[in-house]
Amino acid sequence: MRILLTNDDGIEAEGLRYLVDFAKTLGEVCVFAPKLQQSAKSHSIEIHSAYEVKRSDIFGDVEAYSVNSTPADCVRVAILGMKKKFDLVISGVNNGPNLGGDIHYSGTVAACFEGAMLGVKSLAFSAAFNSFGNAVKNLGRAYEEILRRGLWERADIVNVNFPEEGEEMLVTRMGPAIYSDSFVIENDMATPCLVCLYRGTRDLSLDTDAVMTGHISLTPLGYDLTNFSALTPAERKIG
Repeated sequence: MRILLTNDDGIEAEGLRYLVDFAKTLGEVCVFAPKLQQSAKSHSIEIHSAYEVKRSDIFGDVEAYSVNSTPADCVRVAILGMKKKFDLVISGVNNGPNLGGDIHYSGTVAACFEGAMLGVKSLAFSAAFNSFGNAVKNLGRAYEEILRRGLWERADIVNVNFPEEGEEMLVTRMGPAIYSDSFVIENDMATPCLVCLYRGTRDLSLDTDAVMTGHISLTPLGYDLTNFSALTPAERKIG
């Protein structure tokens, strides 16, 4: 199996080193990761200017490239630019959760959306802030659980979040956003201040509540943003 690895924390990030070690147990690994920190860049791509794609020996004998752009561009360069073929895209291991409505901002998950749009099954791994131990211990278990449950047959993307402690796994859906921003406006500058919104409803069908109560969440995602509930049965059959 050919595996493309990327992230949004940058090619030197701790979580990516753990991901490389894990992915090498699954197959042949190639890394295209951002040169610099790209968290919360979502699914943005660069279409106006050239950017550097440079071979790196940071992971020893693993083929790796530093890309001076976004996580989505890392996937695009690998597949569209370098014409490489992959069976799986894995993004992470992110330093911090990617849960609920905050998924929309995630560069980690956006790389998976890009992979899926280009026809490759994609997997995102995210850990608790500055706490990779539980994630590293359970990467293999989460991957095997995805296979066991047949999630790849039902989804193009699986978003996995690991709590700081806890090993029970649940298949979940997106919950509400767990963070927001307040802003301090001063001297023509707007400074965002992250605010936690999580109130703990303990609905374990939601990724937010599952992870916040010590469960590993496996959330199937899709890149098609159509609101199918707004379509009539006849409209859903068009095409």
